[in-house]
Amino acid sequence: MRGPKSLQGRLLLSLGAILLVFWIGAAWATAVLLRHEIEEVFDSSLQETAQRLLPLAVLDIVGREEGDVASQRLGAIRNHDELFTYVVRDDKGTVLLQSHASDLSTFPPYGGPGFGRTATHRLYSEEALQGTIRITMAQPLAHQDAVVREMQMGLGLPVLLVIPAAFAAIAFALRQSTRPLRAFRDQLETRSEKDLAPVASGDLPSEVAPLAATMNALLERLRAAFEAERGLAANTAHELRTPLAGAIAQAQRIQKETAEPQTAQRGADIEATLKRLTARAERLMQLARAEGGRLNLDRASDLRDTLDVVIADMRRNEPAGRISLSRPDAPVMSAADPDAVGILCRNLVENALRHGDQSSPVQVVLSPDGLLTVSNDGPVVPAETLARLTDRFERSGGAGRGSGIGLSIVSTIADRMGSRLTLKSPRPGSRTGFEASVRLASAGSAGTRQ
Repeated sequence: MRGPKSLQGRLLLSLGAILLVFWIGAAWATAVLLRHEIEEVFDSSLQETAQRLLPLAVLDIVGREEGDVASQRLGAIRNHDELFTYVVRDDKGTVLLQSHASDLSTFPPYGGPGFGRTATHRLYSEEALQGTIRITMAQPLAHQDAVVREMQMGLGLPVLLVIPAAFAAIAFALRQSTRPLRAFRDQLETRSEKDLAPVASGDLPSEVAPLAATMNALLERLRAAFEAERGLAANTAHELRTPLAGAIAQAQRIQKETAEPQTAQRGADIEATLKRLTARAERLMQLARAEGGRLNLDRASDLRDTLDVVIADMRRNEPAGRISLSRPDAPVMSAADPDAVGILCRNLVENALRHGDQSSPVQVVLSPDGLLTVSNDGPVVPAETLARLTDRFERSGGAGRGSGIGLSIVSTIADRMGSRLTLKSPRPGSRTGFEASVRLASAGSAGTRQ
């Protein structure tokens, strides 16, 4: 049987077991001492009673008429349980006097003064007149045992009530003592995997504080490494923009100045390659910003305005009707950074244009509750490929079609906004196509302008 995994459970179990053992030991020792003390009290009462009755019995026997040696049984004044019985005998064993409830079978032959015991009774004997008159007192052992049990029960019942209360008190104390640990755990459970900020650990016990400090130091090293990685990607992409632009201009100039068709075609190929490199550098800069930037603002803006600008710009380079936009008439407010929303929307639409059916329009839909959906017709993406599309440099089509980081950028932006990118293929209501959706606004912020 496995014990509890939590520290609180283990401490409660250990302390409870230790206290229970101590309580059982203390209760057993108390019971033993209590029985011993009760036996001493009963023995003292038995002895005192015998010593008080013996002189009275001697006076009664001596005062009898000569020749009257018949046994006399004292009558009871009223009916009652006689706990102490006695019998008075002479040195020959003849019974001279006995209590009204005495049973001679319980009295063994006289064995001298002092205490004795049979299977059923505790005995005390005393003698007078040089041993010629002897008294023996008897007390049932069952009565003594009953008294001991009653007193032990009287002591044991409160203990049985104290044990659960003690366990509850221990549990409460442990819960209060481990509150900083639970708060520390909750901080780790609720934070995003990309949140590398130090975890508050000021209230932690001294035994755990070094562990928290070590973890915070590790988080700081990871944050610095990620910042360096993002900085390298962003700086590299930024530094490539100017020489790439210059190279594109030179390739265009070659095409215009040469009269040879082969040279012009090579210039066009070089220009196309350089433009793909420029687009990839731009994607790297977008990814670096998405991973490190603040994508939620303190004020809300209308998502419709951002979509109108992005879609209008993209329509200039596409045939008429290639991109379809559907949005509500009422404002759709969101705290998301408009620039980040523009990057997200542009990447989704470019992905749909690149991989979708060229004869079917790309449908961009913004719902009143802030759900942005981009869908296109085309072949179904296998489920195993669909699950990897948000990975960097993962493509659904053949080699050379796109950079493979467009959906990764969208997924990163959505995650930083507290949302999630959802991919479906085929698209709902169809046997073909692809759909990507991101919620950009909460239901409470939709339709209100700040």
